[in-house]
Amino acid sequence: MAEHESLEFGKADFVLLDNVSLEEFMANLKLRFEKGRIYTYIGEVVVSVNPYRAMNIYGRDTIEQYKGRELYERPPHLFAIADAAYKAMKRRNKDTCIVISGESGAGKTEASKYIMQYIAAITNPSQRAEVERVKNMLLKSNCVLEAFGNAKTNRNDNSSRFGKYMDINFDFKGDPIGGHINNYLLEKSRVIFQQEGERSFHSFYQLVKGAPDAQLRSLHIQRDPTAYTYIKVGGQIKSSINDSADFKAVTDAMKVIGFTTEEIQTVYKILATILHLGNLKFGSDGDVTLIENSKLVSVLGDLLSTKDENVEKALLYRTVATGRDVIDKQHTHQEASYGRDALAKAIYERLFCWIVGRINDIIEVKNYDARVHGKNTVIGVLDIYGFEIFQNNSFEQFCINYCNEKLQQLFIQLVLKQEQEEYEREGIPWKHIDYFNNQIIVDLVEQQHKGIFAVLDEACMNVGKVTDEMFLQALNGKLAKHAHYTSRKVLKITHSEICHVYSVVGFIDKNKDTLFQDFKRLLYNSSNPVLKAMWPEGKLRITEVTKRPLTAATLFKNSMISLVENLASKEPYYVRCIKPNDVKSPLLFEHERCKHQVEYLGLLENVRVRRAGFANRQLYPRFLQRYKMISEFTWPNHDLPSDKEAVKRLLQGCGFEHDVAYGKTKVFIRTPRTIFSLEEQRAEMVKRIVLFLQKVWRGTLARKRYRRMRAAHIIIRAYRRYKVKSYIREVNRRFKNVRGMKDHGKHVKWPTPPKVLRKFEDALRNIYNRSEWWAWTLIKDLSPEQLVQIRAKVATLECLKGQRADLGLQRAWEGNYLVSKKDSPGTASSFTLVSSDLQRKDKFMRVLFSCNVRKINRFNKAEDRALLITDRHLYKMDPVKQYKPMKSIPLYNVTGVSISPGKDQLVVFHTKDNRDLIVCLQGMVPAGDSRIGELVGTLLSHFKSEKRKLQVNTISPIHCSMNGRKCTVVVETKINQSQPDFTKSRSGFILSVPGN
Repeated sequence: MAEHESLEFGKADFVLLDNVSLEEFMANLKLRFEKGRIYTYIGEVVVSVNPYRAMNIYGRDTIEQYKGRELYERPPHLFAIADAAYKAMKRRNKDTCIVISGESGAGKTEASKYIMQYIAAITNPSQRAEVERVKNMLLKSNCVLEAFGNAKTNRNDNSSRFGKYMDINFDFKGDPIGGHINNYLLEKSRVIFQQEGERSFHSFYQLVKGAPDAQLRSLHIQRDPTAYTYIKVGGQIKSSINDSADFKAVTDAMKVIGFTTEEIQTVYKILATILHLGNLKFGSDGDVTLIENSKLVSVLGDLLSTKDENVEKALLYRTVATGRDVIDKQHTHQEASYGRDALAKAIYERLFCWIVGRINDIIEVKNYDARVHGKNTVIGVLDIYGFEIFQNNSFEQFCINYCNEKLQQLFIQLVLKQEQEEYEREGIPWKHIDYFNNQIIVDLVEQQHKGIFAVLDEACMNVGKVTDEMFLQALNGKLAKHAHYTSRKVLKITHSEICHVYSVVGFIDKNKDTLFQDFKRLLYNSSNPVLKAMWPEGKLRITEVTKRPLTAATLFKNSMISLVENLASKEPYYVRCIKPNDVKSPLLFEHERCKHQVEYLGLLENVRVRRAGFANRQLYPRFLQRYKMISEFTWPNHDLPSDKEAVKRLLQGCGFEHDVAYGKTKVFIRTPRTIFSLEEQRAEMVKRIVLFLQKVWRGTLARKRYRRMRAAHIIIRAYRRYKVKSYIREVNRRFKNVRGMKDHGKHVKWPTPPKVLRKFEDALRNIYNRSEWWAWTLIKDLSPEQLVQIRAKVATLECLKGQRADLGLQRAWEGNYLVSKKDSPGTASSFTLVSSDLQRKDKFMRVLFSCNVRKINRFNKAEDRALLITDRHLYKMDPVKQYKPMKSIPLYNVTGVSISPGKDQLVVFHTKDNRDLIVCLQGMVPAGDSRIGELVGTLLSHFKSEKRKLQVNTISPIHCSMNGRKCTVVVETKINQSQPDFTKSRSGFILSVPGN
C-alpha cells in the first residue's frame, strides 16, 4: 500500500480504486500522468507510463529513500520493485527476476537501465575493487548492446530490436560477482530494409559519423550515411541520438568490458563490410551475371581478410555437390541479390551474437564453489520487445507478439498462482475471478502439428516451390474452425477483443533463413581469427551432408519456452510499461491508445485478481509497526499474547473487524476504505507523536548538553585548581629560602604561570616586591632613630620624586643641625640650653628639624635667624643673641609648605592666619648640601603620624601672604652673588642665589 502521496495525485495503487472498472482505471492513470506521477502500483506490480521527458527522480537521494524500504512505505517507483527483488534474493536466498513488458516506445529499455543502476548503487558498500569492476562491466554492457541491437523506429528513437534477458549473479553477501546475457530474435531484416522514417541499427551511423578520419580511410568509408544503400532505405538519417558522441562511448565501453583492440577493429570491419555489400550492384551480360562495381570486391576482400577472387566467386556462384561431382552453378541476377542481402543479415546477426557471447565470456562467474563461497543467487532482468501492431505486420511482428502472449500467459498464471497459494497458506477462502486465459492463443501458435509454427515449418520442408499463399491455404485447412483465427489473404489472430493482423508475405523465406554454404566457407577461411570463429560450420566440406537446420520459428519457439521455464523457476516482479501517445509528447495522454495497451496487458484483470478477496494484506509485525500508534492497547508496545491478538484488538477498537480476515501470519483487509481510514488516523497520530518525540528529544539534547557543560565546568574547575595549586607550590618551592639569600631572592626565576594566572602572577610579583616581609627584612635591624629617618625619606620620595633634582636621600639625616658643631661650631652649647628650656616650658617630645636660615621680617627686610621645629611648635631664634626665641608658631597652625623646583633652599610655611614664613636654609656643611628634602619628609612623616594632612607644593614663583598681603617669591640666579639673599620687588620678594 503506497498511500504516501496526496489524493490530488490520484490513487497510488490501482487496488485501492473505489470501483474496479476500465473507466475509473483510465481516469486514475491519466490523472497521475498529468500530475507527473508516472509510476502506479497494482499490488506488487509497477505500471510505468513513458513521460517522454527527463525527470529528476533517479538520483542518489532517491536511491537512498528506497534502499531497504518496503513497497508500501514510499511512493511507487521502479527502485521499489528493484529493492523488493534484491531483498527477496538476499534475505530469503531466492532467485528473483524482474519482467519488463510493454509495446515499443513504452520505456522498457530505460526501465531496465534504471533498475541496473539501482542495483549497482546499493551493492558493494565495502567498495571491493573486483565487485566494482563487475558492476562497471554489467552497466557498460548495456551501452554496447544498445548500439548494436537498438534502432530508431517511428515509435521510439531507441527501440530495442532484440530481446534481452540478463542474469546477475550475487554472492552470499549480496554483491554482484558476474552475469549472463541471453538475446532473442534480432530483427536482422532491418540491416537491409527499414520502413519509411526509420533507421537501421545505431552502430552503422555511429561508425560513419563518429569514427576518426584515419579509421574511416582504413575501412574505405565516407562520412556520409546517404552514400550507403542499406542504411538510407528508411530515409531517416537524423535522430535525437548523438551518434558521434556515442561512437566514443561505445568504443570506451568495449575496452572497459575487455574487448581487445583487434576485436574492436574487427567489429568495425564487419560493419564496413555490410555497408559496402549494400552498394554492390549486379548486372547481366547475356546469361552471365556480373558485378558492376567490381572495385568493391577488393575492398570486401581486404575487410574480410580473404582473397578477392574467393569473394567474387561466392557472390556470383553457388557450389553444388551431385554425388561425387562438384559443380559451380551461376547465380541469376535475382539469386545474387538475394545471396548478398542474406550474407549482410547473417554477418550482422553473427556479429551481434558474438558480441553477446564475448561479453558473457568476460562477465560470467568463474571458479565459484558454492561450498566455499556460499550459495550463488540470481536476479534476472527481462527487457524484451513489446506488442507491435503496424499497418504492415510481418514474420518479425508475429514472433514478437507470440513472445508477449507467452509472457502474458506466464504473468496471469503466476499472479493467480501466487494469490491462490497465499490464500491457501493463510487459510483464507479463495473467490474465483473470471479472466481471459490466453493459453488458447499460445497453443494456436506453438502447438505441435496444429500450431501456426508447425504448419509454417511443414510448408518450408516441402519439396518444390512453396509460396506464402500456399502456406496461408495450409493454415486455413487446419485452423479455419478456430475461434481466434481468421484469414482473407492475411492472418488474423484475436486476443480477447484485440485483433492482430499479419501479412504472410515473406514468412516462408524468413523462416527458412537460408544462407549459401559458400559464404560460410568463405568467412571460415578468413585469416582474421575473430571472423573465422564466428563461422565454425564453414569447416564442413562441400560433399558432407548435414542435418537440416532448425527453422527460425522453431528456434524462436524453443528459446521462448526455455525463457518462460527460467522465469517460472524464479520469484517474479513485474514492470508494465505504457506508451501514452505516438508523437512522444510529455503532455498528451491518448485515451484510446492507452486503453488498448491496458486491455492487452491484462492490467484490469490483474486488479480484479488482487481485489478478489482482499485488497491489502500485511504481516502482523509490519501492520503493527505501521498502525500501532492508533490504539492505546498497542502503543507504544502491547502486552498481548501475540502480534495477531494485538492486531485484532487494534482493528476492533477502530470498528473494522467486519472488514478484515486473520490469516496465520498476515491480516487481510477487504476494502480500500479501511486502508484510507487507517492511514488518516495514522497521519493524525504521527503529527502528535512527532511533536512528542521532538519534545522528548529536545529535552534529551538539553540535558545532554547540560551534563556535558557541567562535566566540562567541573573538569575545567578541577584543572584550574590543579594548575593554580601547582603554580603556587612551585612559587613556594622556589622562594622558600629567599630570606636567607643575600639578594633576598632577586636572582630567582619566576615559574611560567598558566594562562588563567597571568594577571595573578603580575599581582603576585608586585606583592613580592612591595610586601611587608621584604620591608621588614630591610628594616628589622635598624634603630628607632633610623626608622624615623627611613619613614621621612619614604615620605619625601613619595611627595617630591621627579619634582626636585636633589632630595638628599643618599646621606644620613641628622634633623637637629644646630646642635652640630659643623653648622654652629661656637654656639652649639647655647642652642642646646635654649632648646632644653623650651622643652621644659612647652613640653614638646622631640626636635624634628633645626637649621640656620635667612628670612624676611615684618618690615620686608632680610635677616639671619635660626629655625627650630619640634613636634608642637615652629620657633624663630636669633643666633646673634644666643638663640633667643623671637616668635613661635604652633605646628597645628601650619597648613602647608611651598618649595621651588630648583637647587635653592627656599621654603615658605603657610599658616592659617595668612602670616606665612619665608625662609632660605643656609649654613650647610658642606656648602652645596640640600636640606629641603629632609625638612619636607620630616614634616610629612610627623603630620602622617598625627593623622593630619600637610599640603606640599613644588612651584615657581611661590605665592604667599605676608601680614595679610598677597605676594610672590621668585628665585633668580646671580653670578656675583656669594650667599642667598632676599630683596624687595614690586610684586613681592626675589631670592638671589649664587650662579656658580
